[in-house]
Amino acid sequence: MSPPDRHTEPVDVHLILRRDAAAGPQVLLSRRAGTVYAAGLWHLPSGHLDGPHEDVVDALVRETAEETGVRVDPSDVRAAVTVHHRSPGGGARVGFFLQVRHWRGTPQVMEPAVCDAMDWYRLDALPVPMVAYCRAGLDAYRSGARLAVHFQQPDDPIAYDPTRDRLRTVPAVGDADS
Repeated sequence: MSPPDRHTEPVDVHLILRRDAAAGPQVLLSRRAGTVYAAGLWHLPSGHLDGPHEDVVDALVRETAEETGVRVDPSDVRAAVTVHHRSPGGGARVGFFLQVRHWRGTPQVMEPAVCDAMDWYRLDALPVPMVAYCRAGLDAYRSGARLAVHFQQPDDPIAYDPTRDRLRTVPAVGDADS
């Protein structure tokens, strides 16, 4: 008897670079560009682990410097929410959304071939169009969830569509009905 198929999903990290503003908390978003997946859509600065030698915190610190030019001390990285996601194409992944509130430098587009804009947006006024997976992670984060599932259907768009919101948050130990 052969063993069952096992999940071998990619692991990615998403930077929630957060600052407080008079109108409310803001996060840094970048717009994907060129020939990359979801070009033209807003997304958090993010990336994949570079192999088994790299943990999620190290990956976030590296990706932050590569994409935004800012420097983050690993001790300033905070766990925000983890999202198990499936794209409309059927590919699954696990994303660690990590918050950073202290950094050095000024964010700027460092990879113009894959990012053509970067700006701050209020958490309650996110831009359109936005990658659905990223929006799900930020919505889960805003709700205080620690774990979420976002499994899109084959006919769902890559961009967030409120009529096809697939976000399900998973209650944490200690939440009501635990």
